[in-house]
Amino acid sequence: MNLKKGLFERKPEPFRVLHDEELASQELSIHLSSMLPTLYRTKPIVFVCIGTDRSTGDSLGPLVGTLLEEQAVKPFHVYGTLDEPIHAVNLEEKLFEISKKHVNPFIVGVDACLGRLKSVGAIQICEGPLKPGAGVNKELPEVGQIHLTGIVNVSGFMEFFVLQNTRLNLVMKMAKTITEAIVLAGQNVERKNAISVEKWRKELQ
Repeated sequence: MNLKKGLFERKPEPFRVLHDEELASQELSIHLSSMLPTLYRTKPIVFVCIGTDRSTGDSLGPLVGTLLEEQAVKPFHVYGTLDEPIHAVNLEEKLFEISKKHVNPFIVGVDACLGRLKSVGAIQICEGPLKPGAGVNKELPEVGQIHLTGIVNVSGFMEFFVLQNTRLNLVMKMAKTITEAIVLAGQNVERKNAISVEKWRKELQ
């Protein structure tokens, strides 16, 4: 769960869309694929889905990871599922494992977060890493070159209790929208990769 809030740090405005908007997954996929490297064979694309199924609000990440694993998205590697969640206790260990398996990976962090009432149900894509840890009073490593978060409930008061009492129905709908966007982005990246490889081959002739 990403609860850390910067006080003075200015960041680029994230792209945001409500999960139930028409064409939400398509719009997300366009923005996501534009931020991903095309040549994924030389720079593997890794999704690190953070969270735990012990809290409904914090289960967004592992739900996305599980749905992606079932889809077997060809150009992407996925870590963090309901069977093998990535959370505060094992995050550092899992990131070390990923660094051993993949050379120079491009990592996309996926997590739940809390926000304003009017933003609940929104999904956003941001440049820069996730900064987990504030919610558990721990210093944890940052995750990813970019990150994708879903605002599952309202922040500001008794946040752990709020997470525990977040409706699973909302989290599941958001997870499905995010998964569909990632699958579509994978198809787009594959097309771009094929074009780039073909262009490279012609230049060698």
